[in-house]
Amino acid sequence: MTAAIELIGIDKRFGAVHANKDVTLAIGQGSIHGIIGENGAGKSTLMSILFGFYQADKGEIRIKGQPVRIRSSSDAIAHGIGMVHQHFMLVQPFTVLENVVLGAEGGALIGPALAKARAELTRLAKEYELDVDPDAIVGELPVGLQQRVEILKALFKGADVLILDEPTGVLTPDEADHLFRILRTLRDEGKTVILITHKLREIMAITDHVSVMRRGELVATKETKNTNVGELAELMVGRRVLLRVEKGPAKPGAVALEVKNLTWKDKQGVARVDNVSFTVRSGEIVGIAGVSGNGQSELLDLVAGITKPTSGEIIFENKVCGPTCDPRYLRQEGLAHVPEDRQHRGLITSFDASESAILGWHYEESLGKGFRLDRDKVVERCRSEMNEFDVRPSDPYLKSAKFSGGNQQKIILAREIERDPDLLIVGQPTRGVDIGAIEFIHRRLIELRDQGKAILLVSVELDEIRALSDRIPVMFAGRIMGERDASTDERELGLLMAGVTKEAA
Repeated sequence: MTAAIELIGIDKRFGAVHANKDVTLAIGQGSIHGIIGENGAGKSTLMSILFGFYQADKGEIRIKGQPVRIRSSSDAIAHGIGMVHQHFMLVQPFTVLENVVLGAEGGALIGPALAKARAELTRLAKEYELDVDPDAIVGELPVGLQQRVEILKALFKGADVLILDEPTGVLTPDEADHLFRILRTLRDEGKTVILITHKLREIMAITDHVSVMRRGELVATKETKNTNVGELAELMVGRRVLLRVEKGPAKPGAVALEVKNLTWKDKQGVARVDNVSFTVRSGEIVGIAGVSGNGQSELLDLVAGITKPTSGEIIFENKVCGPTCDPRYLRQEGLAHVPEDRQHRGLITSFDASESAILGWHYEESLGKGFRLDRDKVVERCRSEMNEFDVRPSDPYLKSAKFSGGNQQKIILAREIERDPDLLIVGQPTRGVDIGAIEFIHRRLIELRDQGKAILLVSVELDEIRALSDRIPVMFAGRIMGERDASTDERELGLLMAGVTKEAA
């Protein structure tokens, strides 16, 4: 197969961190090539070098056999390389059309550029099943459609090579299936797709070849049809990985959380959480299943005290949560919260890791006196949590934004779990997290359960819900459609997630 891209001897350091170590990789034209590895393995750094965000300390890039120098993303785009980042690079108040044409206006007069772009956008949308309203405001679109805008941007600028970084991390299963159809169409038309992901089932389903990185090095490249999930997992982490959750039966105790007839309406009067009732007992995991956007996120905010209910009750540790139940009060009472959106809710990305590691707990007397924090104590606590949760790099002074998504998630989980909560509410615990870290996070959640803690879990990963949960309420359109146990088959849960009860089916 002719190589569309060749990376030869790529080496990159960030201070003491050796992110890429003499990486040599060839990617075939007209193929879908997966790149996998643990969080911090160097895969995103390698692709950022290809896209011009970073320059390699040494090494060479060739495109269709010709050596090239890529000093910026503009150079990469000029060479036919586009990239869809894990966290989208879109201007939220702009329309789809304005985002697509941004940076490619083609002159002082914007009108002709927009008219030309509209026609090209219509053609691309039709050809690649990327239907999206060109006049829609990007910030008002669901994430699945925002991702389509990113792909359209790259294709509009002439990309023959498309890099996607963790593209399904924010998608529903149906949206992910649609994305895969788009990628196959791109491949069949001669485009080259590079897929950075941690989801091994997706690698097996969509790629032609897969390369494995570990601690900055390329350790293997395989033809996908000649490998399997177990082999890839072992190559990623350097040891055998347990691909299932091991847990004994739950031993539920007293009710830690009771939600009674809970309703919350948005500004338009639409009930996003509609008359929801359930309990969570100490010593069990209750997993809320449902397709993203059916009220689970709003439910977590209500339980965490971030949003006040329109009606109904939340009873925590036998106390009815009234107007004074704000997040700080609930934390003091024994509640910990891992939010779904780590970038906007879990961290302040411009803060050092040590500062992000105390958010919500910064008032603790152990960290300082009065209005002053003891910096040494803050750093030491962060360093201890990093070691316990295998955060890489284990540098408390590194800016939170500089960590990979999975390591950002570990910082948040460590912050909340190490406070020994009575009730942990956790949203999307393994979104964007590699398989080794998933195994670690799942094990910690089961350990908490077995220590008698109550856990309320929300995840769009149905396999994760079934593996971890002892009871599974299913949400659709803000309501609980029914409650099942972990032995319930996937089809029945899927029907409930679509709003169809077994009896109605």
